[in-house]
Amino acid sequence: MKPLRIAALGILGLGFLAATLTLYQVDTTEYAIVTQFGRPVRVLEDPGLYIKAPDPIQSVLKISKQIQVYNLLKTEFLSSDKKNIMVEAYATWQVTDALAFLKNVNNLRGAGTQLNDIIKAELGAALGQVELSSLVTVDASQARLSDTLNTVKERAAARTGAYGFTVTDVQLKELTFPEANLTSVFQRMRSEREAIARQFRSEGAEEAARIRAEADTEKAKILAAANRESSETRGTADAEAIAIYASSFGKDKDFYRFSRTLEAYDKFIDEGTTLILPADSELLQYLDPRNALRLPSSATATARSLASPPEIAIGSEFEK
Repeated sequence: MKPLRIAALGILGLGFLAATLTLYQVDTTEYAIVTQFGRPVRVLEDPGLYIKAPDPIQSVLKISKQIQVYNLLKTEFLSSDKKNIMVEAYATWQVTDALAFLKNVNNLRGAGTQLNDIIKAELGAALGQVELSSLVTVDASQARLSDTLNTVKERAAARTGAYGFTVTDVQLKELTFPEANLTSVFQRMRSEREAIARQFRSEGAEEAARIRAEADTEKAKILAAANRESSETRGTADAEAIAIYASSFGKDKDFYRFSRTLEAYDKFIDEGTTLILPADSELLQYLDPRNALRLPSSATATARSLASPPEIAIGSEFEK
């Protein structure tokens, strides 16, 4: 039994070794290139389990399909208006032709070397056609940074296609300026913001003036309506008062004259009043007790109550 068991184990071991040397798996995130004595003979893009001749006859080289990121170190460029800028960028790229990639750049390091030269050259060319004010601005209508980076991406993708990969995006991580340029850049940004602030203040003042004008117009309308209504009410009341006075005067002229005179007294005579009038003044006729017999019978008691009025100097008394 032992020789048979040993033979079975040996066969299993040989089978496992053969499977290891001849079978290989391709993942969905990678390309597989089968080489025979170092020369590519087949490229596999679909995932699955495949078979090949054992090493060293055939070997499998795998290349990632995933998007890669390349970081460009901070580099100084010159804008079209001769302003120096410091740019740190990154590019994303992806292998599109595994065989061309293997032949031209061989690996990720070789791809990085090509990308460094291409991205740096395209960035320098694109930024050299744009003024600094179009790269750093608060006015969205004048900003050209996004368009410039799209141009860099398209040109870089066209150049890297021959190497078996393509650039999918180019973006900036940082855009700064040499120390000599910082003062002028900040001053220009401050001026732009002040101009925007002035515009907002002007628009606000114009809107405030419009609102005040509308409010003044509405106020004038309300006051005019109120004055018109008060005039109408006052006119109606005056007409009613005149009608009442006329009616009262028609019923008893003497009493009407007497009551109106008393109202006049109430208006201008108080404890501190001193009047100097001639003796025959009509205004004093109801203050002289001698005239009590001429009063209307209904006003006699009232006249007697005024027999001691406030201090009044009558002309005839002064003559005496």
